[in-house]
Amino acid sequence: MATAHPRAHRRPATRRRVLAAVGVVTLTVACAGTEPETTPDGSSSVTAAVGEEDAAASVRVVAVGDIACEPGEPVTPTQCQQAATARLTTSLDPDAVIALGDMQYETGSADGFHDSYSKSWGPLLPLTRPTPGNHEYNSTAAAGYFDYFGDPPPWYAWDAGAWRVYMVNSNCGDVDCDAQEEWLDAELTSNDHDCAALVMHYPRYSSGKHGSADFMSRFWEVAYSHHVDLALAGHDHDYERFAPMDADGQVRPGRGITSFVAGTGGKSLYERGEPVAGSEYFQNSAFGVLSLTLSPRDFSWSFLDTERSVLDEGSAACI
Repeated sequence: MATAHPRAHRRPATRRRVLAAVGVVTLTVACAGTEPETTPDGSSSVTAAVGEEDAAASVRVVAVGDIACEPGEPVTPTQCQQAATARLTTSLDPDAVIALGDMQYETGSADGFHDSYSKSWGPLLPLTRPTPGNHEYNSTAAAGYFDYFGDPPPWYAWDAGAWRVYMVNSNCGDVDCDAQEEWLDAELTSNDHDCAALVMHYPRYSSGKHGSADFMSRFWEVAYSHHVDLALAGHDHDYERFAPMDADGQVRPGRGITSFVAGTGGKSLYERGEPVAGSEYFQNSAFGVLSLTLSPRDFSWSFLDTERSVLDEGSAACI
């Protein structure tokens, strides 16, 4: 593991058994029934928030993507572990779930969501804040995704306690990313939160099979200029954590965006690709989820496998 950067405290990776779920703040989330304010470009700022009754409290968020196999695919130790990751997530008692795209393989169809994803992750739907992946767009206009999740905006922002979270739609062949980039810049310019997170499906940095998505640098440049603290992505079926980075591949201790790839939601696991500079932890042998505690001026993380062992953990201050 690389040396910890100055703004972070990290404990060595272990495989300790977690004895009990950690208690978290009372859930205050408005998904169904919440009407976001939508702009003509299709973007939205969601005003209802997780933990909005006490913005000074910490909020527990679970994030993962690349989740459910096609209906009827057999469950084996190396594929279709979506039920196991759903059980793990439920046991962590999160305030919100961030679904990092490719929730339903192979085409993200309405039938697929109903017959596979819903049978494992369905009970977590009221907590879920989704962003679509490339497999969702294997159905025309990602219709199955938008239908299942209650027609969320293509991209949007929401509050998680004291944090502002920006949900970017990284399928630039299917949505207007020029308009989306302008929206992100305007939203961040008006943001009065001390801490902020950027969420997308395609990772700016990845040492996995697919590797880094260079086209995501446009969003990272905006986020970096506005001192965003955290970035979450899926797409590669592994778990990886990066040191604070800028949009150009440089490690920036105390200034850059700490980023995670969490594509370990159940579908399958990929081989490792070319290692990318700045990678501080990588694993592709276990399914699991990323658990984040978002506090008013800092955040902490732990990656847990489906046996509830903690493989990676640490904390960092907001920029």
